[in-house]
Amino acid sequence: MTGPLGPRLKPCGPVRDAEAAARVHERLAEAAVVDGWSGTLESAWSALAPVFAASPYLLGLARRWPARLRILLETDPAARLDAILAETAALDGPPEALKAPLRRLKAEMHLLTALADLGGIWDLDQVTGAVSHFADAAAQAALAAVAFEQREAGKLLAAADDPRGPVPGLFGLAMGKHGAFELNYSSDIDLSLFYEPEVLEAALAPGVEAQKFVNRAAQVLAGLLSERTADGYVFRVDLRLRPDPSSTPPVVAAPMALAYYESVGQNWERAAFIKARAVLGDTLAAAQFLQALTPFVWRRSLDFPAILDIQSIKRQIHVHKTGDGLEAAGANLKLGRGGIREIEFFAQTQQLILGGRDPALRAPRTVDALKALSEAGHIAADVATELTQAYVQLRGLEHRVQMVEDEQTHSLPPDAAGRADVAALAGEADLTRFDAGVERLLMGVNRRYGQLFEGGEDLSSPYGSLVFTGVENDPGTLETLARMGFSEPDMVADTIRSWHHGRIPATRSARGRELFTRLAPQLLTAVARTGAADAAFRRFAVFFSGLSAGVQVQALFLAQPQLFEMVLGVLAFAPRLARTLGRYPAALDSILDARFLQDLDAESGLLKHLITEVAEAGDFETAMNVVRRVHREQMFRIGVQTLTGRAGAAAAGRAYTALADGAMQALGPVAMAEAVRMGGTMAGGVAVVAMGKAGSREMTAASDLDLITIYDAPLEATSTGRGWSPEVFYSRFTQRLIAALSSHTAEGGLYEVDMRLRPGGSKGPVSVRLGTLADYYARHADTWEFMTLTRARVVWASDAAFGERVAEAIEAVLRRPRPDADVAGDVRRMRDRMDEGRPARGEWDLKLARGGQVDAEFVAQYRQLLRATAGESLTVSTLEALADDPALADAWRMQQRLAQVISCAFEDRPDPETEPEGFRQRLAEAAAEPDYETLKRRLTEVREAARAAFETVLPTPGDGT
Repeated sequence: MTGPLGPRLKPCGPVRDAEAAARVHERLAEAAVVDGWSGTLESAWSALAPVFAASPYLLGLARRWPARLRILLETDPAARLDAILAETAALDGPPEALKAPLRRLKAEMHLLTALADLGGIWDLDQVTGAVSHFADAAAQAALAAVAFEQREAGKLLAAADDPRGPVPGLFGLAMGKHGAFELNYSSDIDLSLFYEPEVLEAALAPGVEAQKFVNRAAQVLAGLLSERTADGYVFRVDLRLRPDPSSTPPVVAAPMALAYYESVGQNWERAAFIKARAVLGDTLAAAQFLQALTPFVWRRSLDFPAILDIQSIKRQIHVHKTGDGLEAAGANLKLGRGGIREIEFFAQTQQLILGGRDPALRAPRTVDALKALSEAGHIAADVATELTQAYVQLRGLEHRVQMVEDEQTHSLPPDAAGRADVAALAGEADLTRFDAGVERLLMGVNRRYGQLFEGGEDLSSPYGSLVFTGVENDPGTLETLARMGFSEPDMVADTIRSWHHGRIPATRSARGRELFTRLAPQLLTAVARTGAADAAFRRFAVFFSGLSAGVQVQALFLAQPQLFEMVLGVLAFAPRLARTLGRYPAALDSILDARFLQDLDAESGLLKHLITEVAEAGDFETAMNVVRRVHREQMFRIGVQTLTGRAGAAAAGRAYTALADGAMQALGPVAMAEAVRMGGTMAGGVAVVAMGKAGSREMTAASDLDLITIYDAPLEATSTGRGWSPEVFYSRFTQRLIAALSSHTAEGGLYEVDMRLRPGGSKGPVSVRLGTLADYYARHADTWEFMTLTRARVVWASDAAFGERVAEAIEAVLRRPRPDADVAGDVRRMRDRMDEGRPARGEWDLKLARGGQVDAEFVAQYRQLLRATAGESLTVSTLEALADDPALADAWRMQQRLAQVISCAFEDRPDPETEPEGFRQRLAEAAAEPDYETLKRRLTEVREAARAAFETVLPTPGDGT
């Protein structure tokens, strides 16, 4: 049917505001009287009134240009659209000259399209076709204006009528709905701009750089269409649907783009090209480009992982139980559940899987794709019909939402008044009935969408949808990330998308990206469950980005989700362990070892293997690196078991100490070999004696090594090479051992080594002659030096028999009577001096707090000194030494449990009050308490009891007790 628009218009719905409509009518009637078209206005007013009463935007267009409204009402709409498109195509001149006419033509097209749509004259295809064809004409006119300006400036040599377009070699593809002639009423337009370097360079003046030229052209073209002036805007232009938009220029060289798509192109990009269409510029180059992309978009054969990856486009959207939480108020008709995107994904995912072998399924338009899938037997006819009808209804609602204020929105207003305006434009006077109809519509789509690839792996999250396709962040995904506890959802989404783009080695291969598609939702869900989402994700990102390859690790995490959650928990709560993974991702290889979760006390044979491997190393540095690699992996293993509660404090202490012992036993011979290499061989022997927590087998992840070395050799002996004395030789050995244990290499470090507990302290010789040991302790040693000797333990000796001699000599020193010594008074005075010089740094100073570990250890060492002179058995263990002091033992045990967890997690001294709740709960569990608050109360109680016991055993000298 043809004929003038006005007489054919039908009222779209009720008049929302009769008074407002009357005022509008009055204004328009005045203009109609002056220009002689009152009859036209009055005959169409019953259809115009509900439109102008509900849409401030359309009302504004009519009031501003009443003469254009008259032309529209008195002309056939199809003919008028053709005239608008012709006028647009005829525009000529520089960009500035096109700004105003383009915007006025857009306004007229908008008013025409809205009236023809709301008046029941045009169907959805005609509406979207009108907007899309105008977008084509506007974009082409904009490029012609850019070319005009560049020719005038002498930069472009090609003629305006060059058969290869205004700028030979430069072309643009309409993407998304624009490419499929499906643009919505207030849509932006997605343009992907490319150029053929050889063709373009031939069209440019000498000295003009092609990339800079096209970048400038894109900027001017987008600005001409997007800039808001007094006349409005034409289209918002989005140039991001290009290869890796965050790191590429706005116009990409075609060869580079093809290489990108062939190597790291993603399935959502394949889906985007289903709708791609050459729209402006060099049509020959565009056709060749699209032809070259055909194998990328339409693959004839797909392996199973590739099919799963395509299906992931659908599975990233969280499908709820039918109707669960679906409300019309605020519903996003495009991206929300049951919305337009679900219908598009329903079609596109199946097109990508099946279209490689069946060209009939390659339809760019959604309704055509559904029909083709149905005709080919891939979906039931009733499903195709239902989704097609839903698509048409949802697009119609989307247009009415946008017509109210010309906003690029897809959501129904959350407020009743705003939603009633949309309902009126949709022909519904009853808002309750309108809302119910919308909700039924969304439920039906969501139900059908949930049936697609039903039963496969869920790639959303219990928290909601996790969609990382496209070039901009999905609003629903950002809401999901916020619910998960991320403070910067945009940053997280950007990072995940960059990994999907293959910007890190772990996802550079197609297999790596396919695995990451499956891993990403598990990663984010597990990170959320730690209660420290930001910290866990940040530390995981450092680790994941540092992997040299990611297929094996990702496959491991997918196969063992509990292990994955364990690692993420470590990353959330343990900066020390996270830093290890971040700096040395290979440390994760230890997880692949079957011994990783083996009981820490079990004999794994690892340390024996370490000693053997070091012995086979070719030089000093290689030996150090071998030890450091094993040490790093084992520190990580012990830390993980400690943090997760798999290993207790005592087992962790033994494991850390056994690792330190192994390092010293492996590097002792290496240091000796270095001393021999520098000075020649030496008679006698040497022993390495561990003191402090290394001696008592109570090390934590933060422990350093308190060591002394003791040697013996004939007084007159000299080394065979340099003629060194025994003191010099064994001092050089000790220095090389310290270097082997403490130097940082490419593989990191091992321990801080402290030698100050040797006789004479820092003023004495580095290595102590065995013969002088007894004399020093008989003549010069203070009580505190005897205390440190109670935890002395021979770790390595150049000769086993010599090691036994050293152990016997140390025991003899401890057992020698000291009748004149005030041992209790000395111990108490030393503790008081420590309290004055090194006071506790807060309640979480487990070592120095009153009732803390030092109080217990001083009593334990005091007990050992008494037992030694009494001839009783001795022990290096603090708890065994406190057998008669239960309050002190309980306090030390609890604080050692806490110290193990804290030290494996942190390199500094944290305040648990500021740490995540999950970490505080882990502290409580380590101390066998139900929760953190109970732990704090219990810690106070045991410390008070321990301090009271300390005062009883070691009263202040002279207080009468």
